[in-house]
Amino acid sequence: MSTEIFVISGFLGAGKTTLIQKLLKESFQNEKIVLIENDFGDISVDAALLKSSGIEVREMNSGCICCSLSGDFIKALKEVLTRFQPDKVIIEPSGVGKLSDIIKACSDPRILPLAKIKAKITIADVKRCNMYLENFGEFFEDQIKNADTVLLSRTDEFPDHINAAEEIIKDLNPHAAIFSKPWNEFHADEILQARHVHTDSCSCGCHGAHSHTGHHHDHNCACGHNHAAEDMFDTVTIRTNQVFSPEDLIARVSNMEKNSKSTILRAKGIVRGPAGYINLQYLPGDIKVTECHTKGDMLCIIGRDLNKQELCTLFGGEL
Repeated sequence: MSTEIFVISGFLGAGKTTLIQKLLKESFQNEKIVLIENDFGDISVDAALLKSSGIEVREMNSGCICCSLSGDFIKALKEVLTRFQPDKVIIEPSGVGKLSDIIKACSDPRILPLAKIKAKITIADVKRCNMYLENFGEFFEDQIKNADTVLLSRTDEFPDHINAAEEIIKDLNPHAAIFSKPWNEFHADEILQARHVHTDSCSCGCHGAHSHTGHHHDHNCACGHNHAAEDMFDTVTIRTNQVFSPEDLIARVSNMEKNSKSTILRAKGIVRGPAGYINLQYLPGDIKVTECHTKGDMLCIIGRDLNKQELCTLFGGEL
């Protein structure tokens, strides 16, 4: 029996790692799982967090799974399939990766005899759907248009944004199942089964779910080019042995947000705290700092026109 591939897509900070942790806990227990984690940078904070789940994690950093790296990705995927013979492979592409590139790579003749895509799930942050569509449409649209299921995140925090987000998604992909319930109110199996539902609405909280036809959508920007993430976004990788209190870390991130002349889209990392380690998750206007059991000394910042030395000095680290 061939391996099932689950692709978990979503723009920066949408909640991909959180969904993967939910799948591992609720749906994929007692199965042999390999995660292929592709972060846009030299280090992968998400991979470090997911390794503590006890699954095999393969990292592909310093770029996205896109046309320029498709050969390397196909080679890595084939190696994973033949070496580990997993029941399931979870692919978590970078937040600025294109879902269509993943689909294309997984449809390669070298992969098809070994594995097939079972589900293509895209997560969309209800608060930022419109902003991402307006500013990064080429990437955001690709992730929505090529999904079987779109899972809305942060609906419990911003319920007044749900309707607008659903309209955006329905306009881009009328065939996708849309989940809008808070994540703690459904079992992960409901997400995996959603693509088989054919009613206009159902009690599980998905709306207008249909089986996706699998055709690809291409979106080009106004200049006529199909961009890779490397052309549009910068990334800074910072290693730091400094010990941060939660208050100090929040103050530094706030300073970055207010004073940086760069466009900061995402920051995440694991750093030393006074009594352990701290996990930082930042999106514009949203800073989360929590205790973390995973060791780390790393920060990854994604944006446009980043001043690497300025950011490195701010966090007391080195490039």
